[in-house]
Amino acid sequence: MPQPAAFVTARTFSRGILCVLFLTVCCKFANAARLCDVTAYGAKGDGVTKDTHAIQGAIEACAAKGGGTVRLASGTFLTGPIVLKSHITLEVDAGATLLGSQARADYPEVEELREKALQPLISATNAEHIVIRGGGTIDGNGKPWWDAVYAHRAGSNFVAAMRPRLILFDHCKHILIENVTIQNSASWQVVPYYSDDVVIRNGKILAPARSPNTDGIDPFSSSHVTISHMTIDTGDDNIAIKSGQPNSPGPDAPSTDITITDCTFLHGHGMSMGSEIAGGVQRVRARRIHFKDTASGVRIKSNRDRGGDIGNFDFRDLTMENVGTPILITEYYPHIPQHDTAQPVTRLTPRFHDIHISNLKAIGAKEAGTIVGLPESPITTITLNHVQIAAQKGITVSDATVTAHDLSVTAAAGGPYILLENAHINR
Repeated sequence: MPQPAAFVTARTFSRGILCVLFLTVCCKFANAARLCDVTAYGAKGDGVTKDTHAIQGAIEACAAKGGGTVRLASGTFLTGPIVLKSHITLEVDAGATLLGSQARADYPEVEELREKALQPLISATNAEHIVIRGGGTIDGNGKPWWDAVYAHRAGSNFVAAMRPRLILFDHCKHILIENVTIQNSASWQVVPYYSDDVVIRNGKILAPARSPNTDGIDPFSSSHVTISHMTIDTGDDNIAIKSGQPNSPGPDAPSTDITITDCTFLHGHGMSMGSEIAGGVQRVRARRIHFKDTASGVRIKSNRDRGGDIGNFDFRDLTMENVGTPILITEYYPHIPQHDTAQPVTRLTPRFHDIHISNLKAIGAKEAGTIVGLPESPITTITLNHVQIAAQKGITVSDATVTAHDLSVTAAAGGPYILLENAHINR
């Protein structure tokens, strides 16, 4: 018996949808199964031969077929910059190291983060569905770059040399980095830039304590970033959330919806927002973070030349051992002046608000805290709940209003609270 036309159309449409879903699933399984071992493309993995072209060749071959896994199975693969593509998994197995070249000539000059830079060791631009994993090590081999900085830093005309970052995703989405050790970048180590849906988990990011600007993870104008179960031990900010360069003409997108959980931060400058946040930072959540031997704990920093709308932060369940300043929130960076007067409010004036810190316990601190706003932009709606800090010096507050519940500051010298101009602690 003939079927009504509407029924036939609906049935045909349903079959079409099922067919598309089936082909999509098959395609994904095919991409996952496609393996491009770099040794098949000429990589030696001997730590001496530069394997740049072989590794890039494997990436291009997999990408040309719709994606797949580029595998470094065993050995030390010396390389200059490589570029990842959509639907590529870079698998650095346990026992394998991807080692950055130390030759300056291997890193071309590029435009990056709206400024001149050197091409990162690993990068991707306008790409999606990229994975880096495998249990191995990605090493930026950055010591010569650090030595050059320290050799010239004392000079009156010092300008930090351009140095390659280690891993940078530029306008990418759906990124996963897991179960790898990332270390020794010449500069910032992992940078999602204008990227969305980034997950970084179950790994380590390392650099010597005296290595300049080796930030661990720097989400820059990025959204929906999740960082979990990471050990970060570096020479600068363990994490630094950013969104715009100093004196930026704009426009700058904010960094938003960032979650940090179950991490351990060792040497480094702490969990930072800023200092370059001209686009603002919104909705940052942190839980169960342990800090040990870091310069700061919670660190929110900006200045009149690089600020924006910064707030809606919720930090909870933080433990700190021998942290220099457990709470450092300042609208003056890098230095807080002894005296200042209000300046005109501009697009770049930082506006800190709605900062909530709960269940924080710190021992062995040098200074319990610094909460300092600008005269023209006082810090408002900051709360400290169930906070216990033992330090050599108390907590300094200026141009800020703090609401406290169960706040205990024990200072070895002086009083627990140093209240300067326009400072209030409401209990």
